[in-house]
Amino acid sequence: MIKREKYISEIRSFYDSDLIKIITGVRRCGKSIIMEQIIDELKGVSSNIVYLDFDDRAVTAQIETWKDIVEYVNKNRREGLCYVFLDEVQEVEDWAIACKSLRRENCSVFITGSNSKLLSKEFTKELSGRYVSFRIRPFIYKELCEYAKEFNTDVTVTDYLVWGGFPKRIEFSDVQAQRRYLNDLDETIVLNDIINRYKIRKSEEFKKLANFVLISNARIYSAKSIADYMKSHGIKCSTNTVQKWIGYLCEAYVIDQAPRFSTRAKKELEQSKKLFNCDVSLNSIRCTSGRYDLTHNMENIVYNELVYMGYEVSVYDNNGREIDFLAEKNGKKYYVQVAYSIENEKTYNREFSAFNNISQLDKKIIITNDEIDYSTSNVQHIQFREFLKMNDLDGYMTAEEIHSKIKKGHNQAMSGDCVKAEAAFSEFKKKHF
Repeated sequence: MIKREKYISEIRSFYDSDLIKIITGVRRCGKSIIMEQIIDELKGVSSNIVYLDFDDRAVTAQIETWKDIVEYVNKNRREGLCYVFLDEVQEVEDWAIACKSLRRENCSVFITGSNSKLLSKEFTKELSGRYVSFRIRPFIYKELCEYAKEFNTDVTVTDYLVWGGFPKRIEFSDVQAQRRYLNDLDETIVLNDIINRYKIRKSEEFKKLANFVLISNARIYSAKSIADYMKSHGIKCSTNTVQKWIGYLCEAYVIDQAPRFSTRAKKELEQSKKLFNCDVSLNSIRCTSGRYDLTHNMENIVYNELVYMGYEVSVYDNNGREIDFLAEKNGKKYYVQVAYSIENEKTYNREFSAFNNISQLDKKIIITNDEIDYSTSNVQHIQFREFLKMNDLDGYMTAEEIHSKIKKGHNQAMSGDCVKAEAAFSEFKKKHF
């Protein structure tokens, strides 16, 4: 398994801290592997390490309460700082009390779980802020390609668009086996992680809602519109129930809700949000006709990759024209449109007009699958496959920066350094035009 340095580097600063390290994320996104990699690092400096995996029945058979956790750790630890790792600890009732007790006994506690109830108000109040949390996501494209090398295989962009980034699916050689694995994973998440945990009585109705939401990724919905859809298909479901069930999907990290911001209202639009799957495979396994929704999956992937890059991402309503993403980081704003293709003139005009009246000081980007570069003086076009190689959006320039580069090349030519200027400008055009 590849080392996911991005996440580990964020956690590394807290190795010896008495803050409880909470590692969360959807089931099978790689949390346990990250925990194992942290343990391997710590073995270089300490042997005072205790690890418990609560997905292991041999463990859960002998540890049923929080007191059992504390007793087990104290029986197996040594003197001095002890590193305690509790994998999928939410399976134990009152596990938070065990964490609180252990951190007072010179333990550096690491826990993983597949549910954001780990960060519930009750838990955070009990710990009085004595924790730090890290969310792990399924592989982005670069990680998936790196992992695939361990199995002597390649991952195409199209494969990623359809089957996403759950790590273990790469271990299966054919599509049918991958699909079977992803279906089983989906069933485990919906049944074990949500229906059973929240004791949902209307389980069939919930499954139908989950199917609708997950196959409708990268779209704007309100709880009312989903409730109306359910009713139109003979399923009685109140707006409050829909809101609660969507909350469960969010708490299990199955979906994200991206907020919408309106320039006209100058505030967040609270009644409707854009829903994104944690992984696009959750859409594709629900496609029975073989006609995969590449358009919305592509937008979903751009969202997931932007979040991985560290951007705060929202949906921007530009006076009635929707811009897919407003990505913000380090005081910089990037307005990002995503379209599978803008070859059609109508689509081209629609996508580019969304940027009307956006400040020239902010970067405007359109991401498509097109081979032709559609960059203009105001908008930078990035091919989707090139976007997947990027670490951030800073490699692409504003209109002012483009003009500045052109002017610099012109000035070089005027000063007599024509050969150097022509070579530099030729390279510049290849990259940006």
